Amino acid sequence: MITLGDILEALTGKRPAAAEALALTEAAVDSRQIIPGGMFFALPGEHADGHDFVEDAFGRGALLAFIQHEVAVPRPSLDLTTAVDPTEISIPEPPFMIRVSDTLRALQDIARFWRRKFSPRVIGITGSVGKSTTKEVVAEVLSQRYRTLKNPGNLNNEIGLPLTLLRLGAGYDCAVLEMGFYVPGEIAFLCDLALPQIGIITNIGTVHAERAGSQEAIARGKSELVQALPPAPEGVAILNYDDPWVRWMADKTQARIFYYGLDPKADLWADNIESQGLKGIRFQLHLGRETLHLRVPMLGRHAVQTALRAAAAGLVCGLSWQEIIHGLQQARNQLRLVAVRLPNGALVLDDSYNAAPESMLAALNLLNEIEGRRIAVLGDMLELGPYEAESHRLVGIRAAEVADHLITLGQRARLIAESALQAGLPSARVVHVEDTTQAVEVLRQILKEGDVVLVKGSHGLRMDRIVAALEEAA
Repeated sequence: MITLGDILEALTGKRPAAAEALALTEAAVDSRQIIPGGMFFALPGEHADGHDFVEDAFGRGALLAFIQHEVAVPRPSLDLTTAVDPTEISIPEPPFMIRVSDTLRALQDIARFWRRKFSPRVIGITGSVGKSTTKEVVAEVLSQRYRTLKNPGNLNNEIGLPLTLLRLGAGYDCAVLEMGFYVPGEIAFLCDLALPQIGIITNIGTVHAERAGSQEAIARGKSELVQALPPAPEGVAILNYDDPWVRWMADKTQARIFYYGLDPKADLWADNIESQGLKGIRFQLHLGRETLHLRVPMLGRHAVQTALRAAAAGLVCGLSWQEIIHGLQQARNQLRLVAVRLPNGALVLDDSYNAAPESMLAALNLLNEIEGRRIAVLGDMLELGPYEAESHRLVGIRAAEVADHLITLGQRARLIAESALQAGLPSARVVHVEDTTQAVEVLRQILKEGDVVLVKGSHGLRMDRIVAALEEAA
Protein backbone atom coordinates (compact mmCIF):
# COMPACT_ATOMS: atom_id res chain seq x y z
CA MET A 1 0.00 0.00 0.00
CA ILE A 2 1.15 3.50 -0.76
CA THR A 3 2.13 5.52 2.31
CA LEU A 4 2.19 9.21 3.10
CA GLY A 5 5.97 8.87 2.87
CA ASP A 6 5.66 7.78 -0.77
CA ILE A 7 3.33 10.68 -1.48
CA LEU A 8 5.57 13.31 0.07
CA GLU A 9 8.63 11.90 -1.69
CA ALA A 10 6.76 12.01 -5.01
CA LEU A 11 5.72 15.63 -4.46
CA THR A 12 8.75 17.08 -2.67
CA GLY A 13 11.63 14.67 -3.15
CA LYS A 14 11.92 14.11 0.61
CA ARG A 15 10.54 11.33 2.79
CA PRO A 16 9.80 12.13 6.46
CA ALA A 17 10.13 9.09 8.68
CA ALA A 18 6.95 10.09 10.54
CA ALA A 19 4.96 9.72 7.33
CA GLU A 20 5.60 6.00 6.95
CA ALA A 21 2.93 5.04 9.47
CA LEU A 22 0.02 6.31 7.35
CA ALA A 23 -0.93 3.79 4.64
CA LEU A 24 -3.59 4.58 2.03
CA THR A 25 -5.93 2.41 -0.01
CA GLU A 26 -7.31 3.48 -3.41
CA ALA A 27 -7.43 6.98 -4.88
CA ALA A 28 -10.56 8.61 -6.30
CA VAL A 29 -11.65 11.86 -7.92
CA ASP A 30 -15.32 11.15 -7.22
CA SER A 31 -16.17 11.26 -3.52
CA ARG A 32 -18.87 8.61 -4.05
CA GLN A 33 -16.13 6.13 -4.99
CA ILE A 34 -14.08 6.61 -1.83
CA ILE A 35 -13.42 3.48 0.19
CA PRO A 36 -12.26 3.59 3.84
CA GLY A 37 -8.60 4.53 4.05
CA GLY A 38 -8.60 6.12 0.60
CA MET A 39 -7.40 9.45 -0.74
CA PHE A 40 -9.46 12.03 -2.58
CA PHE A 41 -8.18 14.39 -5.27
CA ALA A 42 -10.38 17.48 -5.55
CA LEU A 43 -10.23 18.33 -9.25
CA PRO A 44 -11.86 21.50 -10.58
CA GLY A 45 -14.14 20.78 -13.54
CA GLU A 46 -16.45 22.44 -16.04
CA HIS A 47 -19.63 21.35 -14.30
CA ALA A 48 -18.51 20.62 -10.74
CA ASP A 49 -15.58 21.39 -8.46
CA GLY A 50 -14.22 18.49 -6.45
CA HIS A 51 -13.44 20.91 -3.63
CA ASP A 52 -17.17 21.02 -2.91
CA PHE A 53 -17.07 17.32 -2.03
CA VAL A 54 -14.08 17.16 0.31
CA GLU A 55 -16.27 16.82 3.39
CA ASP A 56 -18.29 14.08 1.70
CA ALA A 57 -15.04 12.22 0.91
CA PHE A 58 -14.00 12.40 4.57
CA GLY A 59 -17.44 11.21 5.58
CA ARG A 60 -16.97 8.12 3.42
CA GLY A 61 -13.67 7.24 5.03
CA ALA A 62 -10.98 9.18 3.15
CA LEU A 63 -7.83 9.78 5.17
CA LEU A 64 -6.37 12.37 2.79
CA ALA A 65 -7.85 15.00 0.50
CA PHE A 66 -5.72 16.92 -1.99
CA ILE A 67 -6.85 20.50 -2.56
CA GLN A 68 -5.52 23.45 -4.56
CA HIS A 69 -7.48 26.23 -2.88
CA GLU A 70 -9.01 26.86 0.51
CA VAL A 71 -12.14 24.94 1.47
CA ALA A 72 -14.53 25.43 4.36
CA VAL A 73 -13.82 22.06 5.92
CA PRO A 74 -12.89 21.82 9.63
CA ARG A 75 -9.88 19.56 9.10
CA PRO A 76 -6.15 20.18 9.54
CA SER A 77 -4.06 20.69 6.42
CA LEU A 78 -0.50 20.32 5.24
CA ASP A 79 0.54 23.09 2.83
CA LEU A 80 3.04 22.03 0.17
CA THR A 81 2.65 25.20 -1.91
CA THR A 82 5.24 27.02 0.20
CA ALA A 83 8.96 26.31 0.31
CA VAL A 84 9.09 24.09 3.38
CA ASP A 85 11.19 21.06 4.24
CA PRO A 86 8.63 18.23 4.76
CA THR A 87 11.09 16.46 7.05
CA GLU A 88 10.70 19.35 9.50
CA ILE A 89 6.93 19.73 9.49
CA SER A 90 4.45 18.12 11.83
CA ILE A 91 2.20 15.45 10.29
CA PRO A 92 -1.43 16.04 11.35
CA GLU A 93 -3.60 13.25 12.63
CA PRO A 94 -5.73 11.87 9.79
CA PRO A 95 -8.02 12.66 8.21
CA PHE A 96 -6.43 15.83 6.86
CA MET A 97 -5.88 17.80 3.67
CA ILE A 98 -2.76 18.37 1.60
CA ARG A 99 -2.69 21.62 -0.31
CA VAL A 100 -0.83 21.57 -3.63
CA SER A 101 -0.65 24.04 -6.50
CA ASP A 102 -2.42 21.68 -8.93
CA THR A 103 -4.35 18.62 -7.77
CA LEU A 104 -4.32 16.91 -11.18
CA ARG A 105 -0.57 17.39 -11.46
CA ALA A 106 -0.18 15.97 -7.95
CA LEU A 107 -2.20 12.89 -8.90
CA GLN A 108 -0.03 12.36 -11.95
CA ASP A 109 3.26 12.94 -10.13
CA ILE A 110 2.32 10.46 -7.40
CA ALA A 111 1.25 7.88 -10.01
CA ARG A 112 4.51 8.35 -11.93
CA PHE A 113 6.53 7.82 -8.75
CA TRP A 114 4.46 4.80 -7.69
CA ARG A 115 4.74 3.10 -11.11
CA ARG A 116 8.53 3.22 -10.88
CA LYS A 117 8.57 1.31 -7.60
CA PHE A 118 7.44 -1.86 -9.41
CA SER A 119 8.49 -3.82 -12.47
CA PRO A 120 5.37 -5.28 -14.07
CA ARG A 121 5.21 -5.94 -17.78
CA VAL A 122 3.05 -3.07 -19.04
CA ILE A 123 0.99 -3.43 -22.21
CA GLY A 124 -0.32 -0.17 -23.67
CA ILE A 125 -3.27 -0.29 -26.07
CA THR A 126 -4.52 2.45 -28.36
CA GLY A 127 -6.34 2.84 -31.66
CA SER A 128 -9.51 4.36 -33.04
CA VAL A 129 -11.86 1.41 -32.51
CA GLY A 130 -11.72 -1.63 -30.27
CA LYS A 131 -9.37 -0.38 -27.54
CA SER A 132 -11.58 -1.28 -24.59
CA THR A 133 -12.61 -4.69 -25.89
CA THR A 134 -8.98 -5.48 -26.74
CA LYS A 135 -7.92 -4.41 -23.24
CA GLU A 136 -10.47 -6.72 -21.66
CA VAL A 137 -9.61 -9.76 -23.78
CA VAL A 138 -5.84 -9.24 -23.52
CA ALA A 139 -6.19 -9.03 -19.74
CA GLU A 140 -8.30 -12.20 -19.73
CA VAL A 141 -5.67 -14.06 -21.73
CA LEU A 142 -2.71 -12.85 -19.65
CA SER A 143 -4.52 -13.62 -16.41
CA GLN A 144 -4.36 -17.31 -17.30
CA ARG A 145 -0.78 -17.19 -16.00
CA TYR A 146 -0.11 -13.73 -14.57
CA ARG A 147 -1.81 -11.55 -11.99
CA THR A 148 -2.95 -8.73 -14.23
CA LEU A 149 -4.08 -5.16 -13.56
CA LYS A 150 -6.24 -3.30 -16.10
CA ASN A 151 -8.01 0.07 -16.36
CA PRO A 152 -11.48 -0.20 -14.84
CA GLY A 153 -14.10 0.81 -17.41
CA ASN A 154 -12.81 3.54 -19.69
CA LEU A 155 -10.33 5.18 -17.29
CA ASN A 156 -7.88 5.74 -20.13
CA ASN A 157 -6.98 9.44 -19.96
CA GLU A 158 -4.80 11.83 -17.96
CA ILE A 159 -7.03 11.26 -14.93
CA GLY A 160 -8.08 7.63 -15.27
CA LEU A 161 -4.69 6.16 -16.09
CA PRO A 162 -2.96 7.64 -13.00
CA LEU A 163 -5.81 6.33 -10.83
CA THR A 164 -5.21 2.88 -12.32
CA LEU A 165 -1.45 3.05 -11.74
CA LEU A 166 -2.03 3.81 -8.07
CA ARG A 167 -3.61 0.35 -7.81
CA LEU A 168 -0.29 -1.27 -8.69
CA GLY A 169 1.40 -3.45 -6.10
CA ALA A 170 4.18 -5.98 -5.86
CA GLY A 171 1.70 -8.78 -6.54
CA TYR A 172 0.95 -7.71 -10.11
CA ASP A 173 2.94 -9.29 -12.94
CA CYS A 174 1.28 -7.38 -15.80
CA ALA A 175 -0.70 -4.20 -16.37
CA VAL A 176 -2.92 -3.83 -19.43
CA LEU A 177 -3.60 -0.15 -19.98
CA GLU A 178 -5.91 1.40 -22.54
CA MET A 179 -4.68 4.82 -23.67
CA GLY A 180 -7.06 7.36 -25.15
CA PHE A 181 -6.11 10.04 -27.66
CA TYR A 182 -7.64 13.45 -28.18
CA VAL A 183 -4.75 15.84 -28.83
CA PRO A 184 -1.10 15.43 -29.93
CA GLY A 185 1.22 14.62 -27.06
CA GLU A 186 -1.44 12.98 -24.90
CA ILE A 187 -0.34 9.39 -25.46
CA ALA A 188 3.32 10.35 -25.06
CA PHE A 189 2.38 11.83 -21.67
CA LEU A 190 0.49 8.68 -20.65
CA CYS A 191 3.47 6.57 -21.70
CA ASP A 192 5.75 8.71 -19.53
CA LEU A 193 3.51 7.79 -16.61
CA ALA A 194 3.07 4.09 -17.40
CA LEU A 195 6.37 3.09 -19.10
CA PRO A 196 4.88 0.41 -21.41
CA GLN A 197 7.18 -2.25 -22.84
CA ILE A 198 4.56 -3.65 -25.24
CA GLY A 199 2.27 -1.55 -27.42
CA ILE A 200 -0.81 -2.74 -29.32
CA ILE A 201 -2.35 -0.59 -32.06
CA THR A 202 -5.85 -1.63 -33.14
CA ASN A 203 -6.52 0.58 -36.18
CA ILE A 204 -6.63 4.18 -37.37
CA GLY A 205 -10.10 5.46 -38.16
CA THR A 206 -11.77 8.84 -38.23
CA VAL A 207 -13.09 9.01 -34.68
CA HIS A 208 -11.74 12.15 -32.90
CA ALA A 209 -10.93 13.75 -36.27
CA GLU A 210 -12.94 16.74 -35.06
CA ARG A 211 -10.16 17.40 -32.54
CA ALA A 212 -7.14 15.87 -34.24
CA GLY A 213 -7.90 17.18 -37.73
CA SER A 214 -7.27 14.22 -40.05
CA GLN A 215 -6.51 10.51 -40.20
CA GLU A 216 -2.84 11.34 -40.66
CA ALA A 217 -2.89 13.46 -37.49
CA ILE A 218 -4.64 10.63 -35.64
CA ALA A 219 -2.00 8.16 -36.86
CA ARG A 220 0.79 10.47 -35.68
CA GLY A 221 -0.87 10.79 -32.28
CA LYS A 222 -1.38 7.05 -31.87
CA SER A 223 2.20 6.37 -32.98
CA GLU A 224 3.40 8.07 -29.81
CA LEU A 225 2.81 4.72 -28.11
CA VAL A 226 5.25 2.77 -30.28
CA GLN A 227 7.76 5.62 -30.17
CA ALA A 228 7.78 5.40 -26.37
CA LEU A 229 8.55 1.65 -26.29
CA PRO A 230 12.05 0.52 -25.30
CA PRO A 231 14.26 -0.95 -28.05
CA ALA A 232 14.07 -4.65 -28.90
CA PRO A 233 14.15 -7.19 -27.43
CA GLU A 234 12.39 -5.70 -24.40
CA GLY A 235 10.11 -3.50 -26.46
CA VAL A 236 7.50 -5.08 -28.75
CA ALA A 237 5.06 -3.24 -31.03
CA ILE A 238 2.04 -5.39 -31.94
CA LEU A 239 0.73 -3.80 -35.15
CA ASN A 240 -2.29 -4.37 -37.38
CA TYR A 241 -0.84 -5.41 -40.74
CA ASP A 242 -4.18 -4.89 -42.49
CA ASP A 243 -4.22 -1.15 -41.73
CA PRO A 244 -1.73 0.88 -43.82
CA TRP A 245 -1.68 3.67 -41.24
CA VAL A 246 -0.68 1.19 -38.54
CA ARG A 247 1.93 -0.53 -40.74
CA TRP A 248 3.45 2.93 -41.24
CA MET A 249 4.26 2.98 -37.53
CA ALA A 250 6.86 0.22 -37.89
CA ASP A 251 9.39 2.86 -38.91
CA LYS A 252 8.60 4.97 -35.84
CA THR A 253 9.90 2.58 -33.20
CA GLN A 254 13.02 0.71 -32.15
CA ALA A 255 10.90 -2.03 -30.64
CA ARG A 256 10.51 -5.46 -32.22
CA ILE A 257 7.60 -5.57 -34.66
CA PHE A 258 4.96 -8.29 -34.36
CA TYR A 259 2.30 -8.06 -37.05
CA TYR A 260 -1.20 -9.54 -36.81
CA GLY A 261 -4.00 -9.50 -39.36
CA LEU A 262 -5.79 -11.37 -42.11
CA ASP A 263 -2.87 -11.17 -44.54
CA PRO A 264 -0.48 -14.17 -44.68
CA LYS A 265 2.39 -11.66 -44.59
CA ALA A 266 1.57 -11.00 -40.92
CA ASP A 267 3.37 -12.94 -38.19
CA LEU A 268 0.04 -14.12 -36.77
CA TRP A 269 -2.86 -14.30 -39.19
CA ALA A 270 -6.31 -15.78 -39.54
CA ASP A 271 -8.45 -17.12 -42.36
CA ASN A 272 -11.51 -19.31 -42.95
CA ILE A 273 -13.49 -17.02 -40.65
CA GLU A 274 -17.05 -18.16 -40.06
CA SER A 275 -19.59 -16.32 -37.95
CA GLN A 276 -21.97 -18.54 -36.04
CA GLY A 277 -24.20 -15.71 -34.89
CA LEU A 278 -24.66 -15.66 -31.14
CA LYS A 279 -22.55 -18.80 -30.77
CA GLY A 280 -19.42 -16.89 -31.72
CA ILE A 281 -16.90 -17.27 -34.51
CA ARG A 282 -14.73 -20.04 -35.94
CA PHE A 283 -11.45 -19.44 -37.73
CA GLN A 284 -8.02 -20.81 -38.44
CA LEU A 285 -5.03 -19.20 -36.77
CA HIS A 286 -1.57 -19.36 -38.37
CA LEU A 287 1.84 -18.74 -36.82
CA GLY A 288 4.72 -19.84 -39.03
CA ARG A 289 4.01 -23.50 -39.84
CA GLU A 290 1.51 -23.88 -37.01
CA THR A 291 -2.21 -23.89 -37.74
CA LEU A 292 -4.89 -23.95 -35.05
CA HIS A 293 -8.64 -24.30 -35.43
CA LEU A 294 -10.44 -22.07 -32.95
CA ARG A 295 -13.96 -21.30 -31.88
CA VAL A 296 -14.40 -18.35 -29.50
CA PRO A 297 -17.52 -16.71 -28.03
CA MET A 298 -17.01 -13.34 -29.74
CA LEU A 299 -19.73 -11.83 -31.87
CA GLY A 300 -19.19 -10.97 -35.53
CA ARG A 301 -16.46 -11.67 -38.05
CA HIS A 302 -14.69 -8.45 -37.07
CA ALA A 303 -14.04 -9.91 -33.61
CA VAL A 304 -11.28 -12.07 -35.09
CA GLN A 305 -9.06 -8.96 -34.97
CA THR A 306 -9.58 -8.73 -31.20
CA ALA A 307 -8.74 -12.41 -30.85
CA LEU A 308 -5.57 -11.91 -32.90
CA ARG A 309 -4.43 -9.00 -30.71
CA ALA A 310 -4.99 -10.94 -27.51
CA ALA A 311 -3.26 -14.04 -28.90
CA ALA A 312 -0.32 -11.92 -30.05
CA ALA A 313 0.00 -10.41 -26.57
CA GLY A 314 -0.10 -13.88 -25.06
CA LEU A 315 2.61 -15.14 -27.39
CA VAL A 316 4.85 -12.13 -26.74
CA CYS A 317 4.43 -12.67 -22.98
CA GLY A 318 5.37 -16.34 -23.22
CA LEU A 319 1.99 -18.03 -22.79
CA SER A 320 1.30 -21.48 -24.23
CA TRP A 321 -1.36 -22.00 -26.87
CA GLN A 322 -3.44 -23.84 -24.28
CA GLU A 323 -3.40 -20.80 -22.00
CA ILE A 324 -4.15 -18.41 -24.87
CA ILE A 325 -7.07 -20.46 -26.19
CA HIS A 326 -8.54 -20.89 -22.71
CA GLY A 327 -8.34 -17.12 -22.17
CA LEU A 328 -10.03 -16.39 -25.49
CA GLN A 329 -12.81 -18.80 -24.65
CA GLN A 330 -13.47 -16.93 -21.39
CA ALA A 331 -13.85 -13.66 -23.27
CA ARG A 332 -17.65 -13.52 -23.57
CA ASN A 333 -17.97 -11.60 -20.32
CA GLN A 334 -15.41 -9.06 -21.51
CA LEU A 335 -17.28 -7.81 -24.57
CA ARG A 336 -19.23 -4.59 -24.75
CA LEU A 337 -21.78 -5.76 -27.28
CA VAL A 338 -24.36 -7.68 -25.27
CA ALA A 339 -27.16 -9.84 -26.67
CA VAL A 340 -30.35 -9.43 -24.63
CA ARG A 341 -33.29 -11.80 -25.21
CA LEU A 342 -36.63 -10.14 -24.39
CA PRO A 343 -39.51 -12.21 -22.99
CA ASN A 344 -41.47 -11.65 -26.22
CA GLY A 345 -38.75 -13.52 -28.11
CA ALA A 346 -37.08 -10.52 -29.74
CA LEU A 347 -33.31 -10.26 -29.51
CA VAL A 348 -31.59 -6.94 -28.76
CA LEU A 349 -27.95 -6.41 -29.71
CA ASP A 350 -26.94 -3.75 -27.20
CA ASP A 351 -23.92 -1.95 -28.65
CA SER A 352 -24.93 1.42 -27.24
CA TYR A 353 -21.68 2.34 -25.51
CA ASN A 354 -20.14 4.21 -28.43
CA ALA A 355 -19.97 4.43 -32.20
CA ALA A 356 -17.50 5.14 -34.98
CA PRO A 357 -17.84 4.41 -38.70
CA GLU A 358 -15.80 1.22 -38.49
CA SER A 359 -17.62 -0.18 -35.48
CA MET A 360 -21.01 0.86 -36.86
CA LEU A 361 -20.40 -1.04 -40.09
CA ALA A 362 -19.10 -4.04 -38.14
CA ALA A 363 -22.25 -4.04 -35.99
CA LEU A 364 -24.44 -3.92 -39.10
CA ASN A 365 -22.47 -6.85 -40.51
CA LEU A 366 -23.20 -8.79 -37.32
CA LEU A 367 -26.89 -7.92 -37.61
CA ASN A 368 -26.80 -9.33 -41.12
CA GLU A 369 -25.40 -12.62 -39.81
CA ILE A 370 -28.32 -13.33 -37.46
CA GLU A 371 -31.60 -14.78 -38.68
CA GLY A 372 -34.82 -12.86 -38.14
CA ARG A 373 -36.42 -9.59 -39.15
CA ARG A 374 -33.64 -7.04 -38.69
CA ILE A 375 -34.22 -3.65 -37.09
CA ALA A 376 -31.38 -1.12 -36.82
CA VAL A 377 -31.65 1.72 -34.30
CA LEU A 378 -28.73 4.00 -35.11
CA GLY A 379 -27.65 7.29 -33.56
CA ASP A 380 -25.16 10.03 -34.26
CA MET A 381 -21.46 9.29 -34.56
CA LEU A 382 -19.66 12.17 -32.86
CA GLU A 383 -16.25 13.84 -33.22
CA LEU A 384 -15.72 12.85 -36.87
CA GLY A 385 -14.78 16.34 -38.07
CA PRO A 386 -14.42 16.53 -41.87
CA TYR A 387 -15.38 12.84 -42.20
CA GLU A 388 -18.79 13.34 -40.58
CA ALA A 389 -21.11 13.56 -43.60
CA GLU A 390 -19.39 10.86 -45.65
CA SER A 391 -19.27 8.44 -42.71
CA HIS A 392 -22.97 8.78 -41.90
CA ARG A 393 -23.88 8.31 -45.55
CA LEU A 394 -21.80 5.12 -45.80
CA VAL A 395 -23.54 3.73 -42.73
CA GLY A 396 -26.91 4.56 -44.28
CA ILE A 397 -26.05 2.67 -47.45
CA ARG A 398 -25.02 -0.41 -45.47
CA ALA A 399 -28.11 -0.15 -43.28
CA ALA A 400 -30.28 -0.27 -46.41
CA GLU A 401 -28.56 -3.48 -47.44
CA VAL A 402 -28.96 -5.13 -44.03
CA ALA A 403 -31.98 -3.81 -42.16
CA ASP A 404 -35.67 -4.43 -42.74
CA HIS A 405 -36.48 -1.41 -40.57
CA LEU A 406 -34.32 1.59 -39.69
CA ILE A 407 -34.81 4.02 -36.81
CA THR A 408 -32.37 6.93 -36.56
CA LEU A 409 -31.76 9.28 -33.66
CA GLY A 410 -29.86 12.57 -33.62
CA GLN A 411 -29.18 15.45 -35.96
CA ARG A 412 -26.30 13.77 -37.78
CA ALA A 413 -28.12 10.45 -38.07
CA ARG A 414 -30.61 12.12 -40.42
CA LEU A 415 -27.92 11.55 -43.05
CA ILE A 416 -28.06 7.82 -42.27
CA ALA A 417 -31.81 7.82 -42.88
CA GLU A 418 -31.53 9.90 -46.06
CA SER A 419 -28.81 7.68 -47.50
CA ALA A 420 -30.75 4.51 -46.64
CA LEU A 421 -33.78 5.89 -48.50
CA GLN A 422 -31.64 6.79 -51.51
CA ALA A 423 -30.15 3.28 -51.42
CA GLY A 424 -33.61 1.72 -51.75
CA LEU A 425 -34.96 1.11 -48.23
CA PRO A 426 -38.74 1.85 -48.47
CA SER A 427 -39.80 5.07 -46.77
CA ALA A 428 -42.42 3.19 -44.71
CA ARG A 429 -39.57 1.35 -43.00
CA VAL A 430 -37.44 4.39 -42.14
CA VAL A 431 -38.25 6.54 -39.11
CA HIS A 432 -36.27 9.43 -37.67
CA VAL A 433 -36.95 10.27 -34.01
CA GLU A 434 -35.93 13.16 -31.78
CA ASP A 435 -35.11 11.29 -28.58
CA THR A 436 -34.81 7.86 -26.99
CA THR A 437 -38.40 7.96 -25.70
CA GLN A 438 -39.73 8.22 -29.26
CA ALA A 439 -37.41 5.43 -30.37
CA VAL A 440 -38.83 3.15 -27.67
CA GLU A 441 -42.40 4.03 -28.72
CA VAL A 442 -41.68 3.12 -32.34
CA LEU A 443 -40.02 -0.14 -31.32
CA ARG A 444 -42.94 -1.14 -29.11
CA GLN A 445 -45.26 -0.71 -32.09
CA ILE A 446 -43.26 -2.85 -34.50
CA LEU A 447 -41.40 -5.43 -32.38
CA LYS A 448 -42.41 -9.05 -32.95
CA GLU A 449 -41.20 -12.43 -31.81
CA GLY A 450 -38.04 -13.42 -33.65
CA ASP A 451 -36.96 -9.85 -34.46
CA VAL A 452 -33.33 -8.85 -34.06
CA VAL A 453 -32.71 -5.24 -32.96
CA LEU A 454 -29.33 -3.52 -33.15
CA VAL A 455 -29.00 -0.43 -30.90
CA LYS A 456 -25.87 1.63 -31.54
CA GLY A 457 -24.79 5.25 -31.34
CA SER A 458 -22.28 7.52 -29.65
CA HIS A 459 -22.39 7.52 -25.86
CA GLY A 460 -23.59 11.12 -25.70
CA LEU A 461 -26.97 10.06 -27.09
CA ARG A 462 -27.53 7.66 -24.15
CA MET A 463 -29.01 4.96 -26.34
CA ASP A 464 -28.55 2.51 -23.49
CA ARG A 465 -31.83 3.97 -22.22
CA ILE A 466 -33.59 2.37 -25.19
CA VAL A 467 -32.39 -1.09 -24.20
CA ALA A 468 -33.24 -0.48 -20.53
CA ALA A 469 -36.77 0.65 -21.45
CA LEU A 470 -37.36 -2.39 -23.67
CA GLU A 471 -36.22 -4.74 -20.91
CA GLU A 472 -38.36 -2.98 -18.34
CA ALA A 473 -41.43 -2.98 -20.56
CA ALA A 474 -40.97 -6.64 -21.39
